[in-house]
Amino acid sequence: MAMAGNPDDPTGPQRPPAERRQRGGGWLARIAPGVRKIVGRRDTPENLWVKDPDTGEMIYRPELEAALWVTPSGKHMRINAEQRLSVTFDDGQYEALPTPDAPEDPLKFSDGRPYRERLASARKANGTRDVMSIGYGEIRGEPVVVLVQNFAFMGGSLGMAAGEGFIAAAHAAIERGCPMVCFTAAGGARMQEGALSLMQMARTTLAINEMKAAGLPYVVVLTDPTTGGVTASYAMLGDVHLAEPGALIGFAGPRVIEQTIREKLPPGFQRAEYLQEKGMVDRVVARADLPEVLGQILSVLMDGRRAAA
Repeated sequence: MAMAGNPDDPTGPQRPPAERRQRGGGWLARIAPGVRKIVGRRDTPENLWVKDPDTGEMIYRPELEAALWVTPSGKHMRINAEQRLSVTFDDGQYEALPTPDAPEDPLKFSDGRPYRERLASARKANGTRDVMSIGYGEIRGEPVVVLVQNFAFMGGSLGMAAGEGFIAAAHAAIERGCPMVCFTAAGGARMQEGALSLMQMARTTLAINEMKAAGLPYVVVLTDPTTGGVTASYAMLGDVHLAEPGALIGFAGPRVIEQTIREKLPPGFQRAEYLQEKGMVDRVVARADLPEVLGQILSVLMDGRRAAA
């Protein structure tokens, strides 16, 4: 006969459910009920760790920021315009120049969602009016206007506002008598603006010609990715072309090309290192070394101009 209260005997007397609930909760809840609030999940930042896109390794965010968003495997992750300007100028000091306003949604375009709504969402997420940001400062002591194209803003797409921003940067360089550096990053033209976006290819080319007429250097730094109409215009019209390691650079994407020619592309096709080997890029430069390299290039080019003057 089973003894009363034997926990191993399913037929023995059982503790009422209400009593079990009253005694439950674990030792932590009984000893220190407030501990759960102290160590709650909300006190741990959700973005404290970042995953390396290449290796899958988890990287401590402050360490990644200190490395200028370059992973231990050498992957140059995308950064926004503010970060780019800060790491490029001497001591991170620069004057932010305004970008001109451009007509919004001239075609009243909707692809299931109105273009105006897409613009509003991108502006809220990035804190900028459009894809271009302009800064004026010094790189290794050389005054320069820097234009940054932010891929996070609608894929860095080239539209009327981007064209106006490029022209404004070129004119600012001409007014100050200094060179211009353009960091490119784009998925192509902005389809919501139709042919008006394609017209910016010609307009930006004319702005570059104005700089050349003034005898001022125009240097391009190609970042990941630089494709489409941007590659077909101002991204390939510089006096010197630098690129970050591993950057995708081309007109059409590799998958589109493979489907068109029905052939497998060679390894590394359209990557910065491959294009340097083929002569399309002058030099591939790590992000940490860009300010020093840019300073040397701009100093040499401007010394020649000053000597001629």
